[in-house]
Amino acid sequence: MEQTLRVCIYGATGYTASELVRVLSKHPHVRITDLVSHSTAGKKVSEVLPHLSPLMGDIALSKEPYEDFDLAFLCLPHEASMELVPRLIDAGKKVIDLSGAYRIRNKEAYVEFYGFEHDHAELLKKSAYGLPELFRDSIRESELVANPGCYPTSVLLALYPFLKEGVEVSDLVVHSLSGVSGAGRKVRQHFHYPEMEENFFAYSVTKHRHTPEMEDAIERLCGRSIKIRFTPTVVPASRGMLSTLYIKTEFRDVKALFEDTYYGERFVTLLDTPPMTKWVLGTNNCLLYTHYDERTSTAIVISAIDNLGKGASLQAVQNMNLMLGWDEDLSIPVAPLFP
Repeated sequence: MEQTLRVCIYGATGYTASELVRVLSKHPHVRITDLVSHSTAGKKVSEVLPHLSPLMGDIALSKEPYEDFDLAFLCLPHEASMELVPRLIDAGKKVIDLSGAYRIRNKEAYVEFYGFEHDHAELLKKSAYGLPELFRDSIRESELVANPGCYPTSVLLALYPFLKEGVEVSDLVVHSLSGVSGAGRKVRQHFHYPEMEENFFAYSVTKHRHTPEMEDAIERLCGRSIKIRFTPTVVPASRGMLSTLYIKTEFRDVKALFEDTYYGERFVTLLDTPPMTKWVLGTNNCLLYTHYDERTSTAIVISAIDNLGKGASLQAVQNMNLMLGWDEDLSIPVAPLFP
């Protein structure tokens, strides 16, 4: 008989936590012990997250966990996660952190890109980067998994076959489109409906915190440094992400390279036509389209994911399944929400 894993979710009222509850409540080997939220402690789930009422409506959110647990999902701001993780690890808990606090090994990157000093650099070296298709073995063996950002997930899956085979890459330009939920649930004026509707805009063009994350993951994978020119753009959609990579290379057989790399991968699908975000909503799937442009000697790869699915919560569940030795796709939705 499979032992039940007791799970606590911190930062329980955000979008990523809501997705976790939706999926974990149906997981055959998981019991959610506590939903921790300082701002809404004492209120019932039905009051704060009415859409989850059929699953956990009578459960009260708490300021601290009431019950003991085995694994924690942290859906918290970066600095809050940074301080909480060492305490949880010292207490013998497994941790999957959905913030950026433990994704980058170089602590100086946190000063430059996040605006705070990292006080627990020793754990930066020990955390596993939670992109299963690329770092499966280290995730299985780790007590602390840093769940990747949504942009890096979409980009790294599109780039990995080139890195795996040691293909020479001279220039790498990335343009990513994201739904508004990628910015979190906090109310901000430029995401207010009258201003966001029928409006696209680029942001953090000169410096985005996911750039060092991607470059650090690349160095982990292939031992070499590749600089990325990355531009993110917000579009008037609630969720979904589309990344286009322009890779300057003389390597032409791109389609075969991707087929060899991702053969048998449950959550990566190669397409003969550019993907749409509607095809991945509510799933842990990544859709990839490749083309080699002979005229400019450029490989073009287009990647589609759900920023809250493969880009966050459902990938976190995939990581949990790996850490516990279960099938990676256990309880993870397969078919997208459509239309």
